[in-house]
This record gives sequence, C-alpha cells and structure tokens, in this order.
Amino acid sequence: MLTRRRFLNYSSGGILAIANGCRPEHINWLPHQEQNSSAINVALAEHAKFTKPKNLLLGYPINMNTPPKAFFAWRQQLLQIGVGEFSYNNVGNPYKDSPIVYNTHDYEREVINRFGKLYKFPSTNTWGFLSNSGTDSNMHGMYMGRILLKGRTGELPKAYFTKEAHYSIQILRDLLGLETVFVETLPDGGMDTHDLKKKLADNASHPALVIATIGTTFKGAIDQLDHIQDALKGYASYLHLDVALFGGYLTHTQYADEVAHQSDSNPNKARYDSIAVSCHKFFGFPSPAGLFISTQSHFNEFNEFFSQIHNPEYIQHVPGTITCSRDAVKPAEFYYFTSPAAMAKQREDALAILQNTTYLFDEMQNHFPDLQPVRSNELSNTLFFRKPSDEIVEKYSLATMHFNINNINQNYAHVVVMPHANRKVLSEFLTDLDKKS
Repeated sequence: MLTRRRFLNYSSGGILAIANGCRPEHINWLPHQEQNSSAINVALAEHAKFTKPKNLLLGYPINMNTPPKAFFAWRQQLLQIGVGEFSYNNVGNPYKDSPIVYNTHDYEREVINRFGKLYKFPSTNTWGFLSNSGTDSNMHGMYMGRILLKGRTGELPKAYFTKEAHYSIQILRDLLGLETVFVETLPDGGMDTHDLKKKLADNASHPALVIATIGTTFKGAIDQLDHIQDALKGYASYLHLDVALFGGYLTHTQYADEVAHQSDSNPNKARYDSIAVSCHKFFGFPSPAGLFISTQSHFNEFNEFFSQIHNPEYIQHVPGTITCSRDAVKPAEFYYFTSPAAMAKQREDALAILQNTTYLFDEMQNHFPDLQPVRSNELSNTLFFRKPSDEIVEKYSLATMHFNINNINQNYAHVVVMPHANRKVLSEFLTDLDKKS
C-alpha cells in the first residue's frame, strides 16, 4: 500500500515544502482575485438557487447520499501528502513502474485487485485500471476486443448489442469504425439470444464483438451471459460486459454470480472478457469515475498488438491504456470504498435498495395499475411506467422515453431506487402520484 511515509520519501526540495504546507508567497493570489470578480459572484448566486432537495432525484442512477465523514478524512490525509495539491499522474499501466514517481498506482492496483476478487476474477490473472467514467471503461473494453479480434483473425469484428444498451455504446461503435448488428430484445428488454444466433450465422465471416448489459439504462433488463456464451460457441468473439449500475450492488447480494467472471460450478470457464462499472452511481463517489477489469492474459495479448500501434520510449513501457496521462487523485480517493467500513455500508445499501424497489413496485401495482408499472426482474432497482404529470416528472427529475410496447406508442418514465431513496422519499413520491391521478 502507498503509505504517507512512502509518499514523503518520494518528495524533495520545493515539492516536499509544498506537501508540508510551506507555500511560495502570493500562492493564494488568484482565488482572492476571483472572489472579487462580478462574474464569480453571479455564478455563486446562480448556484445558490439549487434549492431542490437532492434526495428527490429519482430518475437517474446517482447515489445522492453524502459520503461518510471517514471518506473526507481520507481525502484530507491524501491532501496532506500532496495528492490533489500538486500534480500527480498515473500515466501508463498501473501494474508497471512509472517514470513519474508522483503517482498512485499502488492504490489503483489495490482497487482493481480487491474489486477483481468481488467479481471472481482469478487472483493471479487480473488486470485493470480506474477510468474517468463508465463510458471510458466501455471504450477500453470495446477497443481491447477490436484489437484482439482483428489481431487474431485479420478481420475487423462487427459489434453486436441491443437498442436497450447504453447510448455510449453507439457512440463508441462509431468512434471505433465498427459495423453494428443490432440484436432484438425479449419483452423484458434483455437480449434475445435466439436472434443473436441468427445474426451470428448471417455474419459468420466476421468475428463478433458482443456488448452485453446487466442493468439496461431505462428498463433495468439483463442480458443472459451464459446463453450468450452458448450462442458464441464456434465463433471468434469477445464479450464485454457493461454493468455500470448493477455491478456496484449485485456483488453484495444473493445475485452476485450474475456479474461473476467465473462461476463456482465451472471455475475454468470465463463468462465474459472484460467488465465496466461506474463509481459515481451505486457507490456515491462524488465525481464520475469507472472501473475497467479484464484478465492479465487478455491484457498481455492485447498489449502485444497495441505495441505495434503505440510503443513510447518516452514512458519506458507500453501503456496499454487509450488515455496517456491519467487521473491519479481518483484512484487514491476511491481506495476508501474498498475499506471494511465502506464494504459494510455497500452491503447495507444493496439490501435496502432491493427491498425499497419491491416496496415501490408493490405500492404502484396496488394503487396505480393504470400507470402499468414494470420491474424487469428481481435483481433490478429500476421501475418503468407510463409517464405521469409534468409536475411529478420535474419534481423528481424523472427520465422519460418513448416506447412502442404491445403495438401501442406511449411515453414512459422510470424511477431508479438508489440508496438515498428511502421509504420517506418513496412515500412522498407515491402521495404525489395519488394527488395528480
């Protein structure tokens, strides 16, 4: 672990002086000047208008609970040794030595190793990094799949996913220059693996880069990994798993095997090749960040191909990441969420959100059947239903989308039950629904 003593041993001269609190004269000049500017005062006044209680945000998968005091105490400890006070840089592969000694690769590796264990990656065959967001993690997974499949077969893969997948997948598909094969969905919104088999057969001359989702963006549906793997038998393929929201809490429930890289019944067979998880959703990390985890063996093969594209002598190793300089503050801060106290809170929150989702679903079924509430599966913390009044949509910041279900065009909204959405908040939501019905 990267300790305070080790950080300070890295430091010398002026850097050490800054880390110990000795600042050059007038270092605070700019903030004082900015505080006196009319533009900053106007911005602060505008910000003060945000008076809506943050726990009423129900339409998007963001944990609005403030992290515990221990997290901010950890932040302060990091600040005392320079992390966040002067420039640290996690350039390159966190599992390689960096020429920039001011980094937090130690924390980053520990985060990946601990979460890799939760997702049942082999302890001796795990690789990853902390990204800037879930989309960033998806980008790396899709890029790794593209490079591996092109390197193995000489053909560019086609990208297979459903229209229920996160919208970032379509952006990344376009960025990577891949042809899309849209796979149909089942009534619950999950991938139709019978259609996947048909589409694979129709495109057999190209390898398949499949992006599966556990917890689709609007409906909270699940793509069945084991059925997808059955469909992929005999094809050159790479399966990337987007579990941006569900991946945070399912590991702490009886449904943990849904996101496991290897099942207990067949520990020698991988269920997917890489995984993307968001840090700012279930965990409540205060800024966007993401986990990307794959196997060391996949990474080694990928890096051999990658070295033909990007082999910089400048940083003394092939980085293996798309981004070059990477944020060093976020991995050190997110390390707090691997602590025993934080893990205990995650288990508590995971149980609560599933119980509260069941409560809300039962209440809506019993009292508002006209809204046709749907919970795609018992693993989901998401309910979607016919769009209520504009006042309710605005008050609770509900996401809305247009769907054709059973040949009927209808506007829908959804609620994502996050840790801040306790029974009091949900009861207020139900009361408002009753008033407006």
